[in-house]
Amino acid sequence: ISLCFPPCYFFSQLRSKLTHIFLFSRCCQMKMNLCNSVQTRKNVQNYNVFKGDKFLNLGSPGFLLLYSLFLTVVFSCYMFHFPFSPILKFASKQDSAPPTNSLQIINHSQPADYSRSDCDLLNGSWVLEEKGNSVYYTNFSCPTIPYSKNCLLNGRADEDFMHWRWKPEECTLPRFNAKTFLTFVKGKTMAFIGDSLARNHMESLLCILSSEESPTDTYKDVEDKFRTWLFPRHNFTLMVLRTEFLVFATERVINGSFTGGFDLHLDKLNGNWTQHLPNIDYVIFSDGHWFLRPNYLYENGNLIGCVYCGEAGVQDLGPGYAIRRAFQAAFNYINKCVECSGIVVLLRTFSAGQFEQEAWNEGGFCNRTRPFTRDEVKIGDQDWEFRSIQIEEIERARKDGEKNGNMFEIVDVTRAMLMRPDGHPGAYWGNKWMKG
Repeated sequence: ISLCFPPCYFFSQLRSKLTHIFLFSRCCQMKMNLCNSVQTRKNVQNYNVFKGDKFLNLGSPGFLLLYSLFLTVVFSCYMFHFPFSPILKFASKQDSAPPTNSLQIINHSQPADYSRSDCDLLNGSWVLEEKGNSVYYTNFSCPTIPYSKNCLLNGRADEDFMHWRWKPEECTLPRFNAKTFLTFVKGKTMAFIGDSLARNHMESLLCILSSEESPTDTYKDVEDKFRTWLFPRHNFTLMVLRTEFLVFATERVINGSFTGGFDLHLDKLNGNWTQHLPNIDYVIFSDGHWFLRPNYLYENGNLIGCVYCGEAGVQDLGPGYAIRRAFQAAFNYINKCVECSGIVVLLRTFSAGQFEQEAWNEGGFCNRTRPFTRDEVKIGDQDWEFRSIQIEEIERARKDGEKNGNMFEIVDVTRAMLMRPDGHPGAYWGNKWMKG
């Protein structure tokens, strides 16, 4: 049977499973009949053709020659009876090869586009997918979505926001494959560092990967700002490290009440996230919105200015200045960290808040149910300024990082996110402090 299996398996690639079963059984039956025939002949003393037990050895030249002729006849009969089909699909090297560090653009509808390396993945538009093929998970199918972030459970009625696919202008973005991703990051640690957008980014990835392997919740701090998940079969650790400003910050208190503003020490980083860096292989930074508050800026312990403070005698340096200094401090720390050598840093650029009419805490609302087109997006305002600042700083860090093996890359999502006002939870989230 073991000798007969290879040609039978080959036949199975040419026809259906039914044909495979039929040929396998027939082939094995013929092989067994042959073996029984040989055994019978061995027991017949006066058999004139097979002379001696030595010739009957399966490894002998005579038997192999006879067996080869037998397989040739069987295969020839099959080829005449079942011609090759032009629609056969064999596994390619790309299907079986292990993942590499290079990114390949795969367009399943246009094979010539497979090797495109000049496509700008983040220059495109949102297209509506068929609902049966578009959803990786739902608010009900993913068990790790926090209740406070579950739009559908909190009353959102429309569901089209889950069915839009990002389509680059010059190529097709391949569908995310959880199995391939987990194979790529096997034995590694990935951390999302920043504000609530970093947390949301991590939550989405966690839901997608959960379809391939159930993660284990290994750590959660008291405030649920630091969270760690482990995918044991792949020994992959996924973390979120909450830090609203990257730098060391304390909330301002006046007459015993929190003001919502902060004192930011631009030359000191928040040690709660930096202490984890030596154990991290991939870092995704996503930060910026908390700088748009009445914050006071310090350097060497001295007040140097503020953001939206409106205080006489204090220079308003603007949120852009604070954002630049915070990312400068973070990237400089990584490049000077001896234990962090070889780390991969990705910066997810600024994503707009999407509130209309007023700010989020001044009566603004997010109630759109469809994305914007490219023409509807306003480019050049404050959101775009923050994106440009972040890109400038990571480009500077990239040059310094090459010296000690660190890699800095950009995930430029600002335009793509500006086009998705329907993706914001708006009033449909469980904010226990500010209902609605």
